[in-house]
Parts: sequence; structure tokens; C-alpha cells
Amino acid sequence: MSNTNKNNKFNNLKPQKFDWNLIQIEMKNKLGLEVYESWLRKISFIDEFNNYILLSVPTRFIRDWITSRYLDQILQTVKSYKKEIIRIEFKIIEQEIKNIDAQTTSKVRDTGKNVSFIKDSYLQYNRIDPNRRFDNFITSSSNKLAYEASLKVSENISHYNPLYIYGGVGLGKTHLLNSIGFELKKENKVMFISAERFMYQFVKSIKTNDMVKFKEYFRNTDVLLIDDIQFMNGKEAMQEEFFHTFNALLDKGSQIIVTADRAPNKLSRIQERIKSRFSGGLVVDIQKPDTELRKKIIKKKIEELNVLYSGQVKISEEIQEFISREIVNSVRELVGALNRVVSFSRIYNKNPNLSETKIILKDLLNLFENKVTIDLIQTIVCKFFKISKNEMLSSRRSRYLVRPRQTAIYLTKILTSKSLPEIGREFSNRDHTTIIHSVRTIEKLKEKDPDMVDNINKLKNQILYNNKHNEI
Repeated sequence: MSNTNKNNKFNNLKPQKFDWNLIQIEMKNKLGLEVYESWLRKISFIDEFNNYILLSVPTRFIRDWITSRYLDQILQTVKSYKKEIIRIEFKIIEQEIKNIDAQTTSKVRDTGKNVSFIKDSYLQYNRIDPNRRFDNFITSSSNKLAYEASLKVSENISHYNPLYIYGGVGLGKTHLLNSIGFELKKENKVMFISAERFMYQFVKSIKTNDMVKFKEYFRNTDVLLIDDIQFMNGKEAMQEEFFHTFNALLDKGSQIIVTADRAPNKLSRIQERIKSRFSGGLVVDIQKPDTELRKKIIKKKIEELNVLYSGQVKISEEIQEFISREIVNSVRELVGALNRVVSFSRIYNKNPNLSETKIILKDLLNLFENKVTIDLIQTIVCKFFKISKNEMLSSRRSRYLVRPRQTAIYLTKILTSKSLPEIGREFSNRDHTTIIHSVRTIEKLKEKDPDMVDNINKLKNQILYNNKHNEI
């Protein structure tokens, strides 16, 4: 009863006014500066209603891109601050693009003289962040090899070509990419772009019949840095152009550095010749942060926050130890957890104790869904229904395959934080509308079929128990 009272007391402290700035900060930490600057920064808060919020974006393209890729993560973050919110709606409010173009062009002219950019784009910005350098990249055994290889490339261009860095979300790939660009732009012409923006510029150049200028920009550079190359999957025309750009740059001795969330041979729907080119260079991975690295990061981040807030950030050793021990999946998640605790401390002018910290981070702690993988779900569901994984992932629509497939998709949606497009890609590149249909089908069956409810519960327990057993 005392714990319940504490929780109620804590919940009563929550401010009633919805603060969109806190959501933006959290999303920047979760999804990274690249995604935030390209897409999320363009979202404006309009109003809050009983169970949803209304946001605005400048174009339909941006709205469609955000809803297809990031809506789930945004809603999850919003609900962590205000659980009453169950949906998000967008309104398109067009901006004066020409004025933005003029301001952006002027800004690019004043900064980063050796950094190459695509002109006349209202999404344009200087991606090389002076705050992400080698000297503030914290290392341990989990990322040492990737760090050393990146450092070597920045000292001796074309020493490893291409350099391919892969690892999970929030482990520091973009930080290393930025560090390389920061060092090399002093004496070289650097092109720093994400695969998403490469695709955007490619499509735009086709529509405006301006492919000659597109080729000139991307092939007339000393260093090409491309982030999140896995997002180039399935775009055959764009992959064709990238392949020829890749070869042209290698022929002229330019350095290419690529990051991805998986090894070259695990990339899906990427041409074999492109994967072969990636594998022909130096391939290094960044692993999940070990205990040593997590502790270093917490200490360093608190030092930085104390500089920012004039020494007012005081997080006890017990809380620091707790966060570094419990938040293990990614550096970004670790920093995000610390930011939550610091925000609580500053909003309520008190240092949280351990029980309050557990409530603040409740969606990150002791939840096996954070460690459950889609592969694990597929394996257990296939075993339960006595079918093979190849059958489940096939295009066949036999009833004995459709129901297990829909069940696996439903369990993936409720037991992981994956977005609809991400789930679709793991189920043989099915469209997100198919994923939505599968989830709704199982939800309707659960309402009228007790056997379906029983099967779902059995499978859920197997998945969570199996994962817990593996963790131990």
C-alpha cells in the first residue's frame, strides 16, 4: 500500500500543461540528430484535446514520411509524458519555401566552406556538428575497433576504402561519421548525407529533370559520408545511380565511409554488387555498450550538463549506478534515461530517489519486450503452429499459414517497439497496410474466440519466458 501511495503522490506531481519541447528533446535523443533535423524539427505543436494532440507539418511529403516511419515512436514518447494521449493527428500548414531557401543558402555560404551540399533545398542544413568529435567520443572494448579505424581514415584518406561501420540504433555510428567529416573538411571537400536524404534528392532531381547537376554534386567530392545505408533498400533506380557514383569516387581516389544497422551481407533488398563493394573494404562493428562504457557516458554527460546548468545537476552515485546497470541497449537510450531524470530534478526542484527513478523510467526497466527480437517471435510461433519459417514468410495464403503469420505480426506489434514499416520488412517486405490488417484481424478474433486468447497468452509467455531464460 505504501508503494501505491508513493506512486500516486508522484503522479500527482505531473504538470498538466503539455510541453512539446520535452517531446522534441526526447525524440532527438531517441532517433538521432539526423532524423530530427531532417524531419521531426519541422513538426509544430498546435493544440491538445481529450485524448489526442494536433501537430502541423509544412508539406504532405513530410507528413507521409513521418507517419510511415516515426509515428509509432513519437506516440510512444508522448504517452510516456501523458498516457491519456492515444493518437496524433497532423495538419498541413505550408511555409514560404522561397524565403527558407534564401536563408538556408546564405547560411551554407557562411559556414563549412569545404562541405558540399545540394543547393535550392528547403530541407538543407549543415550536418557536420562541431560538438561530435573524436575527442568527446567515449571508448571501451565494445567500440574501440570502429573508433580506431575511423581515426585512421581521418589521418590518411583512402587508407581503408570503403570503411563500413555497422551496429544497432544509438551506439555512436553517426558520431563517428561526423567526427571523420569534422576532421577531413579542413583540407578536403566533404559530402555528408543520409541515405534518406540521398533518396529525397535523387527523386527531386528526376522530377525536375536535373540529374546532370545531381551527378556533379555527388561525384565531385573528396570524401563521401553516407549514414544509414539500409534505407536504400528496394529502390532499384537509386541503387543503380549510387553504384555508379560509388565506382566513380573510388576511381578518382575519394574516400567513402558508410554506416548501417547490420553487416553488408545481411542488408535486405540491396543489389549484390553493392554489398560486394561494401565487403571489399574494411567492415567494423559497434557492439552494445558494456558496463565500463555506460558508466563513463553517465559521468561525462553529467559533467556536460553541469557546465550547461552552472553546477545545478546533482544525481546521486546510487542513481547513476542504477541507470548504467539497467539501461543496456544503446548509448542513446542511456542518455535519454539520464535526461529524463535530470528533467524531473529541474522541473520539481528535487533530486529523485531510487523509487522515483524507477517510476520515471518505468517504460525502459524490467520490460522483456525491449529485448525481444522479431526472429525470436517468428521462431516460437512457427514451432507452436508446427510450420517452417520459410512457409510463414512465403507469399502463400493457405489458411494454415495465414493465421500463424498474422499471430506473429500481432505479437511483434505488442511485444516490440518496431514501427509498422520495420515489421513489414521483417515479414518478407510486406506493406504496412498488411501489418495493420493482421493486427486488427487478431484483435477481432480475440473478442469472440477464447481459443485465440488462450493461444496468444501461451505464446506471449513462451516468448517472454524464453527471452528471460536466455538473459540469465
